[in-house]
Amino acid sequence: MRVDPPRAGRGRIQAPTVIDCHCHAGTGDGLTGPWDTAAPLGKYLARARAAGIDRTVLLAPFHSDYAVANREVAGIVATDPKRFLGFAFVNPVADAGRVAAMVGAAVTRYGFRGIKAHRHDGRLTREVCAAARRWRLPVLYDPMGEVSQIELLAPQYPDVAFVVPHLGSFADDWAAQRSLIDIMARHRNVYADTSGVRRFDLLVEAVRRTGPDRILFGTDGPWLHPGVELAKVRALGLPPRAEALILGGNLARLTSRAPRRSRDVSRVPIAGRSARRPVAVATPGR
Repeated sequence: MRVDPPRAGRGRIQAPTVIDCHCHAGTGDGLTGPWDTAAPLGKYLARARAAGIDRTVLLAPFHSDYAVANREVAGIVATDPKRFLGFAFVNPVADAGRVAAMVGAAVTRYGFRGIKAHRHDGRLTREVCAAARRWRLPVLYDPMGEVSQIELLAPQYPDVAFVVPHLGSFADDWAAQRSLIDIMARHRNVYADTSGVRRFDLLVEAVRRTGPDRILFGTDGPWLHPGVELAKVRALGLPPRAEALILGGNLARLTSRAPRRSRDVSRVPIAGRSARRPVAVATPGR
C-alpha cells in the first residue's frame, strides 16, 4: 500500500499522518541482549496509539539470517498492512552475493518499502546501495557514530536516500551527530531520524541547517517509548507544514518511488538458501 504525504486544501493542511520510520519487530537469535532476542510489539502499539502514531515501519532485530527474519517481519506486516510497512534488513558482510536477491524478494513477495543495515553487522557496501538504486528504496543505515562513510556514499549514489538513525549515534556521540549535520548540509540525499537523540539542541540545529524536509520521526521501538520520542518532535515548535514533513511526509515521499506489485507472476530468486518460487512482480513506481 502506498503512503501518501499530507495534502493541503484551501491554504490549510490536513492533520498529518504520523509515521514512525524506525521500529523493530520479531525474533532475533543472538540472545546477547534485547536487540537480538525479541522485539514484541504489544506495549509499543498501545503506547503508539495513545500518542497518536498512525503507522509504523517495521524491521527485524539483529539476526544471523536476515532472510528468515525478514520473512517473520513480513508476516507481522500482513496482519495489519494499513498500519505497518516493512523494510528489509540485510547484513552487508554475511549476505554478500545475495543482497540483490534478498531485497528483490522483499519488494516483490512482501511489498517492503526500504532497506535496513547496521554497522554492527558491517559497513554499507556497493552491493547494498546498488539494490537500493535498482528498487528505488531508501536505506536506513546506522553507522554507530562512524558517519564518515556517509560522506563517501552520498555522492557515489546521489539517487539513493540514506536515512541515518539517531542523528548518527545512539551512543550520544555529540561530535558524530554534529559531523552528520555537516554532511547533511553538503548532500541533499542524506537524511536523519530523530530516534534516541538526547541532545535536543542538536535536533534544533539539524532542522535549522538542513530543513524539515530532511528529518524523519522515528522511535527505535519497541524499546524506546514512542510517546516520548514523538514529544521531542512536537517540542521543536515548528509550523504545521514543517512538522507534518517530519512526522510522516518525508517518509511518504522517500517510499513513494518504490515499485508497486502487479498481478503478474514471475520467478524471482529468493535469497541464496531458498528455492525459486512464483511471486508477484513489482512494476516500477513513478
